[in-house]
Amino acid sequence: MKKEISYERYQRQMILPGFGEEAQQRLSDARVLVIGAGGLGCPALQYLTAAGVGTIGMADGDMVSLSNLHRQVLFHTSDIGKNKAEVAAAHLQQLNPEISIMSIPENVNNQNLLQLLTGFDIVIDGTDNFATRYMINDACVLMNKILVYGAVSRFEGQVSVFNYPLKQEERSSNYRDLFPEPPKEDEVLNCADAGVIGVLPGIIGTMQASETIKLITGQGNPLVNQLLTFNAMTNQFFTMKVAAKKETVSLIPDTAAAFQATDYAWLCGASFQVSEIDAHTFDGLIGQHHIDVVDVREPDEIPLVSEFQHLRIPLTQIATASEQLKSDTVVVFCQSGKRSRQAAKLLSEQFGTTKSIHSLQGGILAWKTFCQTK
Repeated sequence: MKKEISYERYQRQMILPGFGEEAQQRLSDARVLVIGAGGLGCPALQYLTAAGVGTIGMADGDMVSLSNLHRQVLFHTSDIGKNKAEVAAAHLQQLNPEISIMSIPENVNNQNLLQLLTGFDIVIDGTDNFATRYMINDACVLMNKILVYGAVSRFEGQVSVFNYPLKQEERSSNYRDLFPEPPKEDEVLNCADAGVIGVLPGIIGTMQASETIKLITGQGNPLVNQLLTFNAMTNQFFTMKVAAKKETVSLIPDTAAAFQATDYAWLCGASFQVSEIDAHTFDGLIGQHHIDVVDVREPDEIPLVSEFQHLRIPLTQIATASEQLKSDTVVVFCQSGKRSRQAAKLLSEQFGTTKSIHSLQGGILAWKTFCQTK
């Protein structure tokens, strides 16, 4: 049974040449899963909801934090501490009560993702880490789902459409055709470490929504076998071709069992074990004379840390500046805890058991948040 379409609500897009009631009905019948209700997911969700996509699912196990609000404008200050997927569903349902909003308040993993995908036609990747991106890509290839990809860092963003069905059962390029080999954990910074201008995720996430609407309605030319890059500082767009490669097929699990057995964290270099301490433990250690505390961020990064004495040795110099570490216990920190894990690994390999090396879990941001609540 077809859902009734509100002409008044969608009138501005239904009067477009070639759009009409048929395209609106396709939107109403569509089922889209957005993975990650963050900087990219929020604008994509808002515009898909407003456009009348009939069923929208969103999966995110994270909570709203104050640092999200400069770019995740779907959320309010009063939402801080609440689950993103649940809060987003409530706000979106108010925007358009005529569609079905499915809240999935958990992070996707290789055990639950295949089952989640079964109920959706198109997947939007709004995540911000490589392990999850490779996992989503592989699941979409395995399940024959179209994937709308987006990524942002600092002032630049990317958009593409992966795994689009072509003639004779062929499919377009996928994420592994673009990046066959995952980067090492310290090679590419996420937004928490590199920063991002607040409007950029809005631009890229809206473009992901635009691509999705084109795919559903059959309007225009989606970014199939293409990668679009946008620089917010120069307003320059650049589009490059991305060809499907036969050799990348062997990199993707070919069965559900193989997918569920794949360790994507290990694949992306996040498997090494280092000792991590939480903000509470760190707060009790700082100021003690028998430890060295090291900030491994670059010199110009903020927030500045003036609350306690520490060394500042950027990650790029940590391997050659270890002679500055005099104490038997060393705690390293960065913005979010990612680079400090790498620094702790390097120091642990260098000092072995002669020093006790720890990384601050969640980075200096986690400690400052802890200080505000204690």
